[in-house]
Amino acid sequence: MENRYTRGLADFASSLEYDAIPPEVRERLKVLILDALGCALYGARLEWCRILRDTLLSLDKTASCSVWGTSQRLSAPHAALANGTQVQGFELDDVHRAGVLHVGAVVLPALIAVAETRKGMDGKTFLAAAAAGYETGPRVGLCMGPQHIGQGWHSGATVGVFAAAAAASRGLNLDCGRTLHALGIAGTQAAGLMAAQYGAMVKRMHAGRSSQSGLYGALLAERGFTGIENVFEAGYGGFCTTFSRSTDRFDRSQLLSGLGEVWQTMGVALKFYSCVASNHTTLDALRALQAERPFRADEVERIVVHGSPVTVDHAGWAYEPRGLTSAQLNMAFCVATLLLEGACFVEQFQPGCETDARRIALARRVEVVADPAITARGAKHRHAARVEVALKDGTRLEGRGDAPRGSEENFASLAEVVEKFEKLAAAALPAKRVHELRDAVLGLEDLPDAARLAALLAA
Repeated sequence: MENRYTRGLADFASSLEYDAIPPEVRERLKVLILDALGCALYGARLEWCRILRDTLLSLDKTASCSVWGTSQRLSAPHAALANGTQVQGFELDDVHRAGVLHVGAVVLPALIAVAETRKGMDGKTFLAAAAAGYETGPRVGLCMGPQHIGQGWHSGATVGVFAAAAAASRGLNLDCGRTLHALGIAGTQAAGLMAAQYGAMVKRMHAGRSSQSGLYGALLAERGFTGIENVFEAGYGGFCTTFSRSTDRFDRSQLLSGLGEVWQTMGVALKFYSCVASNHTTLDALRALQAERPFRADEVERIVVHGSPVTVDHAGWAYEPRGLTSAQLNMAFCVATLLLEGACFVEQFQPGCETDARRIALARRVEVVADPAITARGAKHRHAARVEVALKDGTRLEGRGDAPRGSEENFASLAEVVEKFEKLAAAALPAKRVHELRDAVLGLEDLPDAARLAALLAA
């Protein structure tokens, strides 16, 4: 059987040790973990997260794992589902732009569930397991390319199962053979449709379901259950061929390229707007234009955003007020929000904002058009944008965005990440607990038992 790519990822994940991770990657990983947990704690208060929790609690009386930011408990797989949904619940969490994946939302719920149910995993082992997931997931995304989401698959959910399986397998200390099966079990559960972005609550659940699927893969493989051993290589029904609907619209070499040398963890970006990542470069460009030549929303005649075709499909559709999901994902609505409200964070997306007549009217003055030249620059630049602003007095302004704040090229400072974390976490936890959790994450390598994270995350 030809499965060198699947086996290569399994070998890497199962054998990765803390000391093999470069110091700068370890430090970045802790910052990424802190950010994701802050997002999850804010998510605990959201309607769709509450509905999901209440439904799971009605079905599942197992109380082995915490639901973060609450006093509720569920079985490990259901906790992974609920907690992953909370991380991705309000368009606040990280993104690997080139790999088109929200990494923390799929890795951490599965891994913390393992830590909570298998006591004794120290902080260094936890970080090694997390790194296994943060390295595996983006590589699958790079293999599939931006055309994967362009075809309508929610890539964060489809490729995310492998990130979760790799992390959970390393957390369970599975050998290469069982980790290989965990990847194969996870891969056959991959799912997620981008039509959910037009207002459906289920879009928020995709990451949680992906994390749950990866955890199932690791738990089943631990007991000897077998999966697709060549999940990436199989010609008929394999992940790459099936999800690309082709034999060549993917690049398997990306799965192992630079593995253990080029750390994809360093390519994970953070968000400082509460909206889809495709919109951030445009919002940054508008802020820069306003700083150079101040203008008000009522002065705008028209705005044209030039982006990649994937950005147009993902965020450039004509806005209709179908719920907060559509408001946070729609480019024109987010542009209107920034110009009218002066910010685009959680406060600007409270229930009812999606029907704000002022924002809708201004959004109709915003057009998003495809620029194939951006796609030609490669997946790493898929969020690049050129913004043209026409004012009613005849003034014409033009700005560009390529690397938004929080991206690999323009990463946030530790102070900025901590500020964001503390603001979000305060929605669910008292200040003392927020500070204890912050210190535990930033000092993870010294933690004797990573289950401490779950205890601190519980309200």
